[in-house]
Amino acid sequence: MATSVAVILALAACSDGGGDATTEGTGGNTSGAGAGTPTGSGAGTPTGSGAGTPTSSGNVDPTTSSGNVDPTTSSGNVDPTTSSGNVDPTTSAASGGSCSPAVDIKAPDGNPFAGAELFVDPGYVTKVDSSIAMVTDTALKAKMEKVKEIQTAFWLDTISAVSKLPAYLDAALKLQNELCKPVTALIVVYDLPNRDCHAKASNGELHLNENGTQRYREEYIAPIKQILAAHSGQRIAAVIEPDSLPNIATNLGTENCDEVTGQSYKDNVAHTLKELNMPHVYQYIDAAHSGWLGWPDNQKKGAAIFAEVIKAAGSPANVRGFATNVANYTQLSYSTEKYDQQSNPCYGELDYVDAMASALSAEGLGDKHFIIDTSRNGVGNIRDDWGYWCNNKGAGMGQRPKASPGGATNLDAYVWVKPPGDSDGVGKAGEPRYDSFCGMPNADTRAPQAGVWFHDYFVECVKNANPPL
Repeated sequence: MATSVAVILALAACSDGGGDATTEGTGGNTSGAGAGTPTGSGAGTPTGSGAGTPTSSGNVDPTTSSGNVDPTTSSGNVDPTTSSGNVDPTTSAASGGSCSPAVDIKAPDGNPFAGAELFVDPGYVTKVDSSIAMVTDTALKAKMEKVKEIQTAFWLDTISAVSKLPAYLDAALKLQNELCKPVTALIVVYDLPNRDCHAKASNGELHLNENGTQRYREEYIAPIKQILAAHSGQRIAAVIEPDSLPNIATNLGTENCDEVTGQSYKDNVAHTLKELNMPHVYQYIDAAHSGWLGWPDNQKKGAAIFAEVIKAAGSPANVRGFATNVANYTQLSYSTEKYDQQSNPCYGELDYVDAMASALSAEGLGDKHFIIDTSRNGVGNIRDDWGYWCNNKGAGMGQRPKASPGGATNLDAYVWVKPPGDSDGVGKAGEPRYDSFCGMPNADTRAPQAGVWFHDYFVECVKNANPPL
């Protein structure tokens, strides 16, 4: 994540439309999706969704965890032309369920998290178990056991990760057929060419100058589409490309965020929205967070870009809305923080959702809904600058995933997109993909590469959970 600087006149307050201020600051990125940062009127900058490429002991093979099956034998390898197209996608009977009556997966008022069991990723449970085995404190172990019951997102951050998606969805469907109630799975689509152009810690595997667009569409999105189509009898919520479109709003012209990359982001996100337009899939486009697009000028820029991309995709019916605070630490609400808020009128994610809802409404998108990542935002006053996004010391798990929590406009749910314990980025200078933000005073510099399990950090997030576990 690089630093960007901007001076922008803030024309309106976040929630009440009042107040003028000139803001100037340094933008940060996230190596954990969307950790943007205010840079003058919020020209924040993201860098990586904390996903990264799984390469360490923390990234266990989910095919060996309870509830997962061999993806080579799962329904993900079925011809989608003979699945969702020929069965009723609103019932689990479409996939062989034995519930009577069949499970109706239609979402109440279109909210995929409402009235559903939130599927817990068996791969994440395995990671948590690895940490439980490393501690002796019985009270701490008990808290960690509770984490194993909390839904976290399944990240598709590489082409190779897609091969594990069928097993993940099969396990969710198996649970649905056991409970005879809807089960919602949560995935993250995150492998754009030139990914996280304003970052270093979570740059991706695909590059525009190496046939990146063709590979993204043919080797990544096409198989995801096939797998999702073959799992039409269950609800699937998808967070779409963290950090991508917000980068265009505030960081175009900086680092590697050139015009070509920016246009590619728009074109490829539109392609993804169009290809994944299925009635049982609910798409949420990443919309940064209050410390990135919270300033009125940035809200307007972001909303205009979102509207442009959705229109280019043909305005898919299943674009439910937007995801905020992905892999970031911004609290839901607060009145004071250690850092200079640079006249940002949005003091938290609830304020930001209200403000962005208004900005989107002005672009003709007043029907869109939101989800907020609360996985690590339980503790405030842990960073000296709003742009510090990388493995911040003192972080704690926040509100548990919950449907329709209220508190903001069209808020579908609190969710845990970033799995607590997965690193934001390597903390040692000189290592591949090292980003200076991962070496800041507030960052835990013991951290491994982005996406790799970081046991000590997981322990701190558990101890500092607010509300307590």
